[in-house]
Amino acid sequence: VVLIEGMPMRVSEPQNNAFDLATPITRVRSVGTRSAARLAKLGIKSVRQLLWHLPARYEDYSLAVPIADVIPGQKQSIQGEVISIVSRHIWPRRLTITTATLRDDSGAIRAVWFNQPYLEETLTEGTLLSVAGKMVLDKRGLYISNPIYEKIATRNSQLETSALRHTGRLIPIYPETEGVTSKYLRFLIQPLLESLVIPDPLPAAIRRQYDLTDLTDAIRTIHYPDTEEAVPAARDRLAFDDLLLLQLKALRERRQINKLRSVRIPMDAAYMRMLVATLPFTLTKDQRVATLEILRDMERVYPMNRLMEGDVGSGKTVVALLAALHGARLGHQTVLLAPTEVLALQHYRTLRTLAGSADIHTVLLTGSTACVDDRITTKVAAKRAVSTGQAHIVVGTHAVIRDDVRFKALALVVIDEQHRFGIEQRATLMKSDRHTSGLVPHLLSMTATPIPRTLALTIFGDLDISIIREKPKGRQPIETSVVSSAQRPQVCDFIRQQVHDGRQVFVICPAIEPSSPIVPTHASKTPKQAKLSALWAQVKAVEEEYRRLSKEVFPDLKVAMLHGRMKPAQKQSVMREFKEGWHDILVSTSVIEVGVDIPNASIMVVEGADRFGLAQLHQFRGRVGRAEHQSYCFLFSTDDTIGNRRLQAMTKTDDGFLLAEQDMRIRGPGEFFGIKQSGLPDLTMAALANVDLIKKARTAALAIMKIDPDLKRNPLLAAQLESIRRFSHLE
Repeated sequence: VVLIEGMPMRVSEPQNNAFDLATPITRVRSVGTRSAARLAKLGIKSVRQLLWHLPARYEDYSLAVPIADVIPGQKQSIQGEVISIVSRHIWPRRLTITTATLRDDSGAIRAVWFNQPYLEETLTEGTLLSVAGKMVLDKRGLYISNPIYEKIATRNSQLETSALRHTGRLIPIYPETEGVTSKYLRFLIQPLLESLVIPDPLPAAIRRQYDLTDLTDAIRTIHYPDTEEAVPAARDRLAFDDLLLLQLKALRERRQINKLRSVRIPMDAAYMRMLVATLPFTLTKDQRVATLEILRDMERVYPMNRLMEGDVGSGKTVVALLAALHGARLGHQTVLLAPTEVLALQHYRTLRTLAGSADIHTVLLTGSTACVDDRITTKVAAKRAVSTGQAHIVVGTHAVIRDDVRFKALALVVIDEQHRFGIEQRATLMKSDRHTSGLVPHLLSMTATPIPRTLALTIFGDLDISIIREKPKGRQPIETSVVSSAQRPQVCDFIRQQVHDGRQVFVICPAIEPSSPIVPTHASKTPKQAKLSALWAQVKAVEEEYRRLSKEVFPDLKVAMLHGRMKPAQKQSVMREFKEGWHDILVSTSVIEVGVDIPNASIMVVEGADRFGLAQLHQFRGRVGRAEHQSYCFLFSTDDTIGNRRLQAMTKTDDGFLLAEQDMRIRGPGEFFGIKQSGLPDLTMAALANVDLIKKARTAALAIMKIDPDLKRNPLLAAQLESIRRFSHLE
């Protein structure tokens, strides 16, 4: 028994060569340098990662039959002796066909392999085989097509299922990569399972309470189940472990946060009533509740750590700015971080409107712009206003996170679309040494991607959550239609009529494959090149649609475009001109997905709508319908199957939370949360859709933390928790 990742485990091969689960994969028998490099592409670098590389599905080859009883079209297993084998080459097609004749007591059958000529040397006459594959009938009779095979010791023996790796049973099919087949993975994994011993970190009481199988049995079963009915219990056990660790991690981080000290900001109820009364609109009930929750959190001596979810157009920003103004009245500073300059400028203008004539000083700081109280100035002057405390509220982009931006009395950090900022960037703003008070500021994160509460407790388990679902009064439901190509002329006529009536139009373009030889392809080797390729593809799409609309479809209207290759000043200019009515139609990439507020825009057209998820489409639709005008959303699709299933959901509801649940069911949690390439195991991502399992894991985590907050009674669980890497999507 050895200690790996702080957790004693043992695994050995049949030859009694002991394996530490942390052992590098290169020390596993039959894994050379080249194979190790290929396995690494699947994230397999240790024995543990190999065993936790789980099957994606299973092939049922459990029906082993005499050769005389095989059925055309069925996947079956047979055993027989090779009585002949020959390869022939078809040169024009560069194809090699290897044909072996297998015989048992009931008859004979052909086995045919393609482009595997080495089999002629491997499967010589007299070799006993167990083979499995699909039975095919052609003019020469029955044959088994491209079967998997394994050699057996004795003819017609009643082999134990456990002795077979590739035939005669349920066979695991794994995620593969070039040079790493499921057969090779089975060859590596099965010997490790025979003597596998993993001390179970999950307390026995928890296992009994939720009827969870032993960890060692779960690993064995999930790789080589006796029946498919046994698989769900094994998957649930492994998924439960991951969900429990995520919950424990969140609960422990919450404990740590509660030990920190922050700025206590007493609630001034009279001032808040006066401030709300001066607003040019009435707050919804959800906005009032969220505001109260935030202000109460800020009264505490430890830092607030709250996530505010709000449906499109629900008014999250106003709530955040009310909290900022409340703090500013008492001399505290707030920073509001936005992901784009366009959104930062919009937030700043909203702030200046809310602040009115009050003695509240503000700063706008982005990569290209610096303002102090509406006056354009230098970045040096803006930073000086922040460091001296002259500025009460700072609105900005990543430019605010620079080391030379320091605060005098920072009490509140507001992050809009928090998932667009990295862990280190947010941590930098929260450091107590960035401001002279030495205390940790309160944190309010905002997201316009609705997430069901149960799932939010898993993904953002260390945060308190406020939810804003109500829309401001007076807004009409947006009429949404899925439009075919044949209906495009009618839509264009309708757009022209709306523009003549004084309305404005958004047109969103998805990325298209770049055709220019100077544009990098999506197969770029580095993430930076891939990102540049995607950006070029979006730019190309927008430019082509801009030319088509302005020259061919609407030559009589004023058409503008917006994309990520434009300079910040150009983007701001285009958005300002569009908001002031200089342009009728704005052709854009997804840069306008979040937060952009153009009350006069009443039509949203999304080209290639099937290329977007429901959550993103809902964000696009939310750019219109922000005033009293009836608004419309037209979704053009290039796909008539899955895309339309998703798009039809858009026509039935404008509730972002309902759409989020449907989006997750259709696309899966990995794509929905944007974490498909995050490193979180596929099994755990799938479990994010299992609400019942999430509830059980959270209940178990709360019970464990209540009686054993430091996990001293559960050292194996503590060791696993310490070994967890911090996934970017969880921060």
